[in-house]
Amino acid sequence: MTPLAVPADPVPGGRPGDVDRATALSGELSGRGVHGIVLSYVDTAGVARVKTVPTAKLASAAAWGVGMSPVFDTFLANDSIVTTDVLGSPDGDLRLYPDLDGLVVLAGQPGWAWAPVDRITQEGDRHPGCTRTFLRRIVAEAEQRHGVTFRAAVEIEWAVGQGPSASGEFVPALSGPAYGAIRQVELSDYTADLLAAFAAQGVEVDQLHPEYAAGQFEISVGALDPVAAADRSVLARQTIRAVAGRHGYVVSFAPAVFAEGVGNGGHLHLSVWRDGINLHAGGDRRYGMTAEAESFAAGVLAHLPALTAVTAPSPASYLRLKPSQWAGVFTAWGRETREAAVRIVTGTQGLREQAANLEVKPVDLAANPYLALGSVIAAGLDGVTSSAPLPEEITGDPARLEPAEAKSRGVRRLPASLAEAVAEFRGDKVLRGALGVVLADAVIAVREGEIAAVAGLDDERIAAAYRWKY
Repeated sequence: MTPLAVPADPVPGGRPGDVDRATALSGELSGRGVHGIVLSYVDTAGVARVKTVPTAKLASAAAWGVGMSPVFDTFLANDSIVTTDVLGSPDGDLRLYPDLDGLVVLAGQPGWAWAPVDRITQEGDRHPGCTRTFLRRIVAEAEQRHGVTFRAAVEIEWAVGQGPSASGEFVPALSGPAYGAIRQVELSDYTADLLAAFAAQGVEVDQLHPEYAAGQFEISVGALDPVAAADRSVLARQTIRAVAGRHGYVVSFAPAVFAEGVGNGGHLHLSVWRDGINLHAGGDRRYGMTAEAESFAAGVLAHLPALTAVTAPSPASYLRLKPSQWAGVFTAWGRETREAAVRIVTGTQGLREQAANLEVKPVDLAANPYLALGSVIAAGLDGVTSSAPLPEEITGDPARLEPAEAKSRGVRRLPASLAEAVAEFRGDKVLRGALGVVLADAVIAVREGEIAAVAGLDDERIAAAYRWKY
């Protein structure tokens, strides 16, 4: 594997060559009937937000960016605003710069193209609250300090409903059994159009299938470098929603569409590479891992309680994170063990050098993918730096372990509420240090704002409050 280039930070006047490139792209896109560009970012609460510009203004956006208030870093999912000592006021401005390498014509939204953005200050400095910039920095530092690169992918589960419903209720658009052929037939036209849209957009789809919960489907896409993988996750959800709308459906990516039952996950898959070699295969440690791959997994495992404030950031996330539902709610790892929070995926014999990776399961699609991937990588690298040992693996369901055995094996329950997760995050100096003070404080403020927003609500009302936010 050849390491993929990490895009440079934007600068006033444009990255080298970007203005000429954007001018050419603008003409090309206009000739293809594209009238506008969606400039896409994800806020601290995990909500995808956008600004748009006419296609003719793409070169201007590449040169000078598009204005946006820093206040969006402290928006809640319900659009209320909280504050930190530096964020949340009406003062100031940022510039959104499209990454032209990520620009895609949207097959599900005729007339539109899409591009991820980085945010810088008016003075041209990195904005410390920009999560895409944060992830790019973490990836660059990993290569500089450890000589490693990464391959990553985000699984996407969503529920397809009849709609739209003025009442906000969710009525499944299909009735067949979990994983059933009936479901595939019922939504055959929608899913075929979805596959066609992904192909037109250059998104490699590994599989698309009906899932377990009511109205639920899952799509798995090919692995990329982490920044591109996070971009792809946002683009994929934009596409899934747009194609559904053209068929008269609504979709929910919420962690818990209902208070009870299995919710929507957003599991992260991650592998560490050096000089074209996958460190999760061909090594002399358990299941072919190298010593560094084991330590990386150990670092993720050690920081998981605090990571949940990032990977499971919504009060609704904790309706999903329940034992014995394959959500991975204990600090445990195992090979192909779907109840383990960290699942070691070896891949099939003959493909392991490419396919071996680790899956982090207590993640849902309320999570900002840039923030989640960057935080998980920072946790893993902390394990590599300290040569952390990977403890004994578990098999089966860790919920069945006797308390004494669980304690002796280091298996503990992950936070059962967002408040518990925030407390863990506050105490984790490694994660807060990786994010930096501004971003770490924004995470805490937004999570505490979400907790306050649902105070006194029962589980059904919490699920309803977030059903259509993600």
